[in-house]
Amino acid sequence: MTRPFAPAAERNRQPILEVLRTYLSQAATVLEIASGTGQHVNYFAGELAECHWIPSEKDAETLATLGRGLAGLKRPNVAAPLIIDVIGTWPDLEVDAVIVANLLHISPPETVQALCQGAAGVCRSGGILHVYGPFMREGKHTSEGNVAFDASLRGQDSTWGIRDAEQVIKAAADSGFACLEQIAMPANNLSLVFVRQ
Repeated sequence: MTRPFAPAAERNRQPILEVLRTYLSQAATVLEIASGTGQHVNYFAGELAECHWIPSEKDAETLATLGRGLAGLKRPNVAAPLIIDVIGTWPDLEVDAVIVANLLHISPPETVQALCQGAAGVCRSGGILHVYGPFMREGKHTSEGNVAFDASLRGQDSTWGIRDAEQVIKAAADSGFACLEQIAMPANNLSLVFVRQ
């Protein structure tokens, strides 16, 4: 069986890990939304072995891809993957953190609000929401590369596109999250870190 592989996940896993090290408490229970190939959760679970990780994907098809990515890795601190459609009904969970990488620009616009509301429903008070990806700032792209990337995304699906960081911050605030930090990341990406109030 060939394990699925995403080059971007391999490139950005270490920078994201450094952010998570700063904000995750020891023995935190962490829900990853849109786990994709499973590369992130596998790496994070190895590096932050005291934390408990719950990967997820949106439907049976993407869950099967995630399952192939995690097959045989034997991480005792990684739970069985869940199906979580961000725009749908979230499961009854209580976690210390929700993390998501590279989802919002390949989703319809309503995913921004749904992500924040869903995370608020499962995060304990004081819990962390970490959102990683490319973002505009105050309606403007941060690089020529992101301009081209945005055009490419919209060419694939008219509902896709790079979101505005301020839109995410507002949606998070409306759901009870305060923005702790906005961290510039490699390749014109951004980490947005929020705390559940």
